[in-house]
Amino acid sequence: MRTMKRVFRVDAGRSFALLVAVFAFGLPGGARADGPASYQYRPASADGIGKFYYGREIAQVMGYAGVPWLERPERASEERPDWLVEDLHLSPTMTVADIGAGSGYLTRLLSPRVPGGRVYAVDVQPEMVGLLKALAARPGFGNVVPILGAADDARLPANSVDLAVMVDVYHELEYPAEVMRSVLKALKPAGRVAFVEYRAEDPSVPIKELHKMSEAQIRKEMSALPLVWERGSERLPLQHLFVFRRQDGTAVQ
Repeated sequence: MRTMKRVFRVDAGRSFALLVAVFAFGLPGGARADGPASYQYRPASADGIGKFYYGREIAQVMGYAGVPWLERPERASEERPDWLVEDLHLSPTMTVADIGAGSGYLTRLLSPRVPGGRVYAVDVQPEMVGLLKALAARPGFGNVVPILGAADDARLPANSVDLAVMVDVYHELEYPAEVMRSVLKALKPAGRVAFVEYRAEDPSVPIKELHKMSEAQIRKEMSALPLVWERGSERLPLQHLFVFRRQDGTAVQ
């Protein structure tokens, strides 16, 4: 298997994990007034943006230029997305949100599994949303609803989603707390959110370190939110699957 690395980036204003503005670095080691106290700023590493959340540096992003990597034929065997879809335990009438849907690779797999429901395909890059709109216009994908999101808001309808999925996306969110709160507002009571991330615990996974996450780190970050750990899976060849459930009756501010 060839070495896989994140090498594509996107201009500011064009992705969920937009690069931090230059003025942010005027507060090294300190919290910013525009987010939680847990956001800290230090000089950026080679693959990061210099913004830290619960001790984790947020990774640089892969933008529209990375579509060939997302759509590479060997992805099916390297990552086994068919196993992922099985492990999401979908039912035909569910409403699913594919957050950071990109070129629609996962959306294309989710859509046929929820024929009586819908798939909200969210991305903040207009070029990606253009691809998602083209997908939604194809026969058999009429349940796909493209959404142009924002760096700090998934812009999903409130109380509408049974399951939100982020595949190799969460670690790149510039505003993880804000995006997650917007996702939580979109979840139905006891709705679920699933994270798929390359395993940081495994040095043999051929991905840059900032583009991996450990189970301990994801649990730490989700502990700040009204979410309950439901299950994890190590079935995928390179990635974890983490599933959390929204606490019943919990208001999201």
